Amino acid sequence: MVKPDEVAFLDAIAQADLVRRGEVKAAELVDAAIERIERSNPTLNAVITPLYEEGRAIARGQLDGPFAGVPFLLKDIRASYGGVRMACGSAFLQDFVPRWDCELVVRLKRAGLVILGKSNTPEFGLLPTTEPRLFGPTCNPWDLSLTAGGSSGGAAAAVAAGLVPAAHASDGGGSIRIPASCCGLFGLKPTRARNPLGPGVGDVMSGLVVEHAVTRTVRDSAALLDVTAGPDMGDPYCAPPPGRPFLKEVGAPPGRLRIAYTTTPPSGVVVHADCVSAVRDAATLCADLGHELVEAAPSVDGTVMARAFAILWAGGCAWTIDSAAAVMSKTPTADQFELSTWALYEIGQRRSASEYLLALTTLQRIAREVARFFLDYDVWLTPTLGEPPVLLGTFDSPPDNPLYGHSRAGDFVPFTPICNATGQPAMSVPLFWNAEGLPIGTHFVGRFGDEATLFRLAAQLEEARPWVSRRPPTLA
Repeated sequence: MVKPDEVAFLDAIAQADLVRRGEVKAAELVDAAIERIERSNPTLNAVITPLYEEGRAIARGQLDGPFAGVPFLLKDIRASYGGVRMACGSAFLQDFVPRWDCELVVRLKRAGLVILGKSNTPEFGLLPTTEPRLFGPTCNPWDLSLTAGGSSGGAAAAVAAGLVPAAHASDGGGSIRIPASCCGLFGLKPTRARNPLGPGVGDVMSGLVVEHAVTRTVRDSAALLDVTAGPDMGDPYCAPPPGRPFLKEVGAPPGRLRIAYTTTPPSGVVVHADCVSAVRDAATLCADLGHELVEAAPSVDGTVMARAFAILWAGGCAWTIDSAAAVMSKTPTADQFELSTWALYEIGQRRSASEYLLALTTLQRIAREVARFFLDYDVWLTPTLGEPPVLLGTFDSPPDNPLYGHSRAGDFVPFTPICNATGQPAMSVPLFWNAEGLPIGTHFVGRFGDEATLFRLAAQLEEARPWVSRRPPTLA
């Protein structure tokens, strides 16, 4: 049997190659991942619903696809796996068991991935940290006192610690890129509607939410997107089709890109010096690689955008809880939810349909303004976060200020929600570690539909400054 640590930090493509060549059996790969999860998860709290026996049974069967035999995790929101609980981090849904696989899960299974569990997430994915009351906090492998980010924090902690090589994640305001930055991973948010969300829904919050993965390498992200991308029957809209497989972009010359960069967010929040340093370091690296760097940013009214985004966010929370209530045939009451969730729900309940549509119109106007900016630039470079990973408990809301966590999130994530509003692809790339040894992600935004340029640039950066050999010290 393969030793768990021999394969723990190989990426998914490398693990699949071992299985394909017959050097490792899929069952051995899965057993190794389970052993590492069982050893590390009591410390990390990344996996909240183990599926070990199901995974072992699948690994012993006939597997096909580019990722045949590779261990994988599903985020416990929206990724329904028939017969498996999907609590979405909430006590209200702790007994909910969907009867069918969503289309994304169908495609992941078809690719040969072996799903070993569901990863931890904040209640309904509403906060940029993973500390649900129901399951408890996920710890950052780089420093167990710090957040792993959110809402895909369980996924990112698991990948960073080598429990699995890649994991499903989703992003409604930065929830792929935030934990990727906190945990030193590559995290790409695809273009709006690149991956399907059905059959349960056509879109979420009018297109804010997209799904993909957190990965250790750029090529894994590209290859995973190749097996999941494309519209499902009946989708309300779809992303522009790629010119060729995304994996073919990895290693392809990006050409000389015109890259705009800024460290000042539209909200005017003061960005931490480490995050500023990460951007300036990345800009220097890009210039050394032959790209043209210009200090510039699209003109976005941060106050107007934040107000419109908040209306969609509150409306989305109300829709989520009301939908869950209908599915569970239960009446939602305050005691069944976290304080900040219920406060947001009540706001969403009070908003009118007209207010929601006016906010959506505002975000669509901002998206057009940002799109014009990309007539002159190929990529926009910013900090991923406003701060390094913060202490667990930072976003806790006291009884006299139940929305504190949501307002505090604005300081932590001043850039990432812009791309959810515009629908553009964006990625957090782990190019920088601060003096405390914490990863600081750098955020690159591409044109709508143009993941190809981001993958080419990311692969070039990965080759110039490899990060794959870095290991969290807490679980070494």
